[in-house]
Parts: sequence; C-alpha cells; structure tokens
Amino acid sequence: MPKTAVPADAELVAASAEGSEHAFRTLYRAYVRPVYWLAHGLLRDAGDAEDVTQETFLVAWRKMPGLELASDSLLPWLVTICRFQCANRMRRQQRDRAHDAGEQPDLPATVDVEQQVVQSDLVERILAAVDDLSALDRSIFRLCAAEGYSYQAAADRLGVSHASVRNRLSRIRTHVRTTVEPEES
Repeated sequence: MPKTAVPADAELVAASAEGSEHAFRTLYRAYVRPVYWLAHGLLRDAGDAEDVTQETFLVAWRKMPGLELASDSLLPWLVTICRFQCANRMRRQQRDRAHDAGEQPDLPATVDVEQQVVQSDLVERILAAVDDLSALDRSIFRLCAAEGYSYQAAADRLGVSHASVRNRLSRIRTHVRTTVEPEES
C-alpha cells in the first residue's frame, strides 16, 4: 500500500492560519511530545508541564494567522512560546508562594503628609526647570529620564547623534540639579 505524503510544516501552518483545525491538529500531534518534555524539564512537574503544553498550543493557534515560518519546522517557534509560558508560570508560582507565606510588599505604615508636600514641591521645581529647556532638550529629558530610553534609542527617535543625546542630557541634568537644589535658609 502506498503511504500518503505528510504535508510540510509550511503547508500546515498556512492551512492553520486560514482556520483549518485538521492542519492544526496534525501539527499538534507532531509536536506535542517535544513541547511537553521541554516544559517538564523546565518545570519538573507533570501537571504544570501538561498545562504549559496546552497554553503553548493555544497561543500558537491564536498567533498562527500572523506567523511567517522561518525554517522548515514549526518546533523552534513552539519551543520559544513554551519557554515563555514556563517562565510566566514560574513567576506566578513564586508570587503565590510569597503571598501564601504572608510576605507583603513594603508599604509604609503611615502616610507622611509633610514628605508628600516636599516631594510635590520638588516635582514642581523639576518641571519648571525642564520647561526652560529647548524643545529638543525637553524631548531628550522626557525620553531618557522619564521614559527610560537608552541614548541610542532616543537619538534614533529624535534623528540626532548618540553623542548629542549623551552630551545634552548631561547638561540638562546639571541644569535641573542646580535649578532645583533647595534654597539655603
């Protein structure tokens, strides 16, 4: 009896992306074991590994329409999803253990109104100092100091050089620091 040819992953991915449950089921059957054993190796628990395996294929099903297969096999992509799902599960379990142990986040016992007023005044003075800057310097300050952009990312976003962002931010910080320092009484 002639054996029927098994479609390539690319064909199955394309069919799955169009909603073919049969194609996705074929991919599932082909890769469920390696995904499960990867999850089991990372989590060291059969139940968690089963859950992560199901979560991995659920994410894969949802993302299939936008997938461009980079190799002949779907497995590397599934492995990446599985690793992220395992990491998420481990973080969630750590949070749950910390919560069950009664650990609470560091919360102040009381609200220090005086400290809040001082901090509010400091923020107002910083904002006033930043308002005195040029538009480019305000953008650099916002991206690097407030939003956490790297010098290069801010430079790319603003269309200037890395050195320009670095030098300007140094001057901006000095300006804000000297402008905002508390007055001597």
